[in-house]
Amino acid sequence: MHDRTSRRTLLTATAATAVAAAAGMAVAPGAVAAQTSARSSHTSAATTQRLKRLISRMSLEEKVGQLFVMRVYGHSATDPDQADIDANLAEIGVRTAAEMIAKYHVGGIIYFAWAHNTRDPHQIADLSNGIQRAGLAGPSRLPLLISTDQEHGIVCRVGEPATLMPGAMALGAGGSRSDARRAGQIAGAELAAIGIRQNYAPDADVNVNPANPVIGVRSFGSDPQSVAGMVAAQVKGYQSSGIASTAKHFPGHGDTSTDSHTGLPVINHTRAQWAELDEPPFRAAIAAGIDSIMTAHIVVPALDPAEDPATLSKPILTGILREELGYDGVVVTDSLGMEGVRTKYGDERVPVLALQAGVDQLLNPPSLAVSWNALLAAVKSGEVSEARLDESILRILRLKTKLGLFDDPFVSHRGVDRTVGTRSHLAAADRIAEHTTTLLDNPGALLPLSRRSHKNLLVVGADPASPSGTTGPPTTTLAEAFDELGYAATALSTGTAPTRAAIDAAVAAARGKDAVIVGTYNVSATSSQRTLVSELAATGVPVITVAIRNPYDIARLAGTGYAASLASYSWTDVELRAAARVIAGRAAPEGKLPVPVQRADDPSQVLYPVGYGLTY
Repeated sequence: MHDRTSRRTLLTATAATAVAAAAGMAVAPGAVAAQTSARSSHTSAATTQRLKRLISRMSLEEKVGQLFVMRVYGHSATDPDQADIDANLAEIGVRTAAEMIAKYHVGGIIYFAWAHNTRDPHQIADLSNGIQRAGLAGPSRLPLLISTDQEHGIVCRVGEPATLMPGAMALGAGGSRSDARRAGQIAGAELAAIGIRQNYAPDADVNVNPANPVIGVRSFGSDPQSVAGMVAAQVKGYQSSGIASTAKHFPGHGDTSTDSHTGLPVINHTRAQWAELDEPPFRAAIAAGIDSIMTAHIVVPALDPAEDPATLSKPILTGILREELGYDGVVVTDSLGMEGVRTKYGDERVPVLALQAGVDQLLNPPSLAVSWNALLAAVKSGEVSEARLDESILRILRLKTKLGLFDDPFVSHRGVDRTVGTRSHLAAADRIAEHTTTLLDNPGALLPLSRRSHKNLLVVGADPASPSGTTGPPTTTLAEAFDELGYAATALSTGTAPTRAAIDAAVAAARGKDAVIVGTYNVSATSSQRTLVSELAATGVPVITVAIRNPYDIARLAGTGYAASLASYSWTDVELRAAARVIAGRAAPEGKLPVPVQRADDPSQVLYPVGYGLTY
């Protein structure tokens, strides 16, 4: 591991100090940084020329490889577990990350928990350093851009003991841009400390469709201007910590009823509707200096009459994003293994069409060999010019330069201990989460819940898997939070689709309790979760419902007899602990709905509007 300051930074600082000393001046704190910053603005042209010379010396194979960001199995770059070696051989034809880098010269690697990349912060740091050593061992000594999806909330690859922040819709409910920026700043600092320098966040989609199966609470809300403000704040927060932020999914994935992981969604917004609803957050991200933008595997006929997926659409990526919005940063595809991009064209055509459309980084193709060889052949045949290839490589290398990866790509164990999951970061996460819990209904003023009259609690409901694999389960987390607040709570998991036996067990367990907390998860018209709430309420024990994912559950629970209802927007520990503190009256409910909740029996009628939320 490398506990050292970048050699170039050290030399710059030393030179600045020497100049000041020769002139008889004291060097004020921050003066070196100011001089370095001023100098960098004058050397951007020189940096570009240096990078162009580097590109001119690269082999065609290295150039093609720089465009790919690929998954790889294992906790180590050189010594993964045998099961991960087997998975790598089956999917990539190599044994390790180091072998993949040597063979394909990939420009980046994406971390996943399911690929066993993210066991704990120190392991991740070691993996990152191993990957960088492999990159620097190549012909052109190129550092890699390591990335992940650390949106927080329901999409989270790096778990505890790293700090887990409220997700986008929870932050939208809190309504504080300073909280959003602080969350991004903390999250970005912790990612940088473990060697992850590109984060596929924030989500810039405007969730105007409650039935959206893929975005939902990953969005800050349904109001374009509010979402734009939160996106800009998060971009500034992330990037102030030295990582590249990625706004996604351009041109906007918020009004889909199809999941692009499994199909090809079509959005029928007119050009005017797109400009009003979908464009503002991306425009705000660009104004905030966003380093990268991720494409969507969606069809928007009004933006491209050929009805190509946006990832493969030149009118959308070059015509609108590059030319109209003036964006010249890195464009990265959403995963090329998703069905949305594979529906119309074969896997060998997708990388070629994406590059022609205006993409720079090709993320996670199903077969690296197929995609890499197809792009290489397209350049050799002249279908894709080497000049076009160089254009994308220059953007990628500029970003790596900006992030300091050419100076020093390594991280240290000391930096991990000093940064990841610190007491101050965890406390900030709890404070931010307290501002997000939304109280939707409290008809009998049961809340805040008195320990004197309602001390013995039963916590039942859904226990979905932890987004990061390191927290929960939700019923246990809530019960433990209430215990710490002085209540006596018992947890009983009843699942997302409670069986008759599970409902009967919950009703039996509720007898003698003072109140029941029910964690609901995406209640549908036919969901047995509604039956669970109704039968628990029929016992006469007051029932408090907490929507632990989408806030729309309350519309399906009308008439069940609940005593109070809240929304936490995620089932991660930080948001559930905040909900418990709100229920207990240790924190006031401050969250306001960032999306409207429509009536279940008549979606044209709004039950709770944007901005709605009760308090004590």
